[in-house]
Amino acid sequence: MFTSTEALYNIYKQYPSVTTDTRNIKPGDIFFALKGPSFNGNSFAQRALDAGAAYAVIDEAAFATDERFLLTEDVLTALQNLAKHHRQHLNIPFLAITGSNGKTTTKELVHAVLSTTYKTYTTTGNLNNHIGVPLTILKIQPDAEMAVIEMGANHQKEIESYCNYTLPTHGLITNCGKAHLEGFGGIEGVRKGKGELFDFLRSNDGVAFVCDDFEYFHTMAKGLQEIHWYGTQNGELKGTVKQSDPFLEVAISKGLAPINISTALVGSYNIYNVLAAAILGKFFNVPAQKIKEALEAYMPGNSRSQLIEKGGNHIILDAYNANPSSMQLAIENFTNLHAENKILFLGAMMELGETSFNEHENLIAQIAKYAWKEVVLVGGDFKNTMHPYRYFDSSIQAAEWWALQQSTGNYLLVKGSRSMMMEKIVA
Repeated sequence: MFTSTEALYNIYKQYPSVTTDTRNIKPGDIFFALKGPSFNGNSFAQRALDAGAAYAVIDEAAFATDERFLLTEDVLTALQNLAKHHRQHLNIPFLAITGSNGKTTTKELVHAVLSTTYKTYTTTGNLNNHIGVPLTILKIQPDAEMAVIEMGANHQKEIESYCNYTLPTHGLITNCGKAHLEGFGGIEGVRKGKGELFDFLRSNDGVAFVCDDFEYFHTMAKGLQEIHWYGTQNGELKGTVKQSDPFLEVAISKGLAPINISTALVGSYNIYNVLAAAILGKFFNVPAQKIKEALEAYMPGNSRSQLIEKGGNHIILDAYNANPSSMQLAIENFTNLHAENKILFLGAMMELGETSFNEHENLIAQIAKYAWKEVVLVGGDFKNTMHPYRYFDSSIQAAEWWALQQSTGNYLLVKGSRSMMMEKIVA
């Protein structure tokens, strides 16, 4: 007999800790035996129970040997249904954040601001997919006053599916750039896919926070009942880049008492992430001074907009992900930096489909406009393009070459798609 969502929720209330990984089982966990292309979580269910899990949710009856095995039709669906059921018991603001670039940094900044005033739960790291989103919801405890949920997507209808069990009351799309073009089917497909968040808010009288600087948002946001605009030119909250050499300083001139925010973020393009966090803080009545302090105290990590010093070099490590839009911004920002001996380490961009070759060619054309001490390109379609630069098939090969140089006094930009593991170059 299959376990209903209601029955599963009653068990969850007694054991409110959910995991899908037997490697981090804690006593009293509920283990969800998910399946993948090369593994069957059902076969690990007994191991989870032996490690201390209270229950194991499975979808193959042959693995059930006692009452601690909870049989469902499909474990992933059961996980998502449980998350929705839990969400429906939480009468708090749920803010969903998506976008092509900057969503994780924006999420972290928003969490930092809101946490000064409210008990705020948010996505850990980038657990922003069909597994990570429900797991995030199920980590939210009864003391929650705010929830900030990051949503990633690489094809249409994905954001829509997350909204169906996240039920966001508020939403923000950072931008719509040239990311995951293969899955979305072009830039219009990106806007349609990311816009599924606005579609949900439009149908459910939700509140949207929208950047006025991007013209396409004016079309995407039509019909939304409540919009709060922000940007560098117009909006109820307005700010500009005061300087970004190397750290970003933002001057807010409207929406909060005129203040300067000195961040630890590298890159002028991060202004939109800062403004997004600021307008959300303002909307939820976080005092201006607390907004400023939270944004200034935030330290980037996980290879996102980090400036580190190692081996006598300054390194801008922005290697968590890359697409044509974010690459262009990172390179332009790097060219404007007042520094000598600039070296580019760029990894290939993935999931671009039939546009991949052209986008890599465009990037090489952009690089060629400037003088560099060295340019190192790694993997993917960089191999298929004509260029005068140094090339390696992998970041490991590039790291070995760089170690032999024993060069100091340089400024490095290290960026590439996640699969390229560009951080290995400066590890």
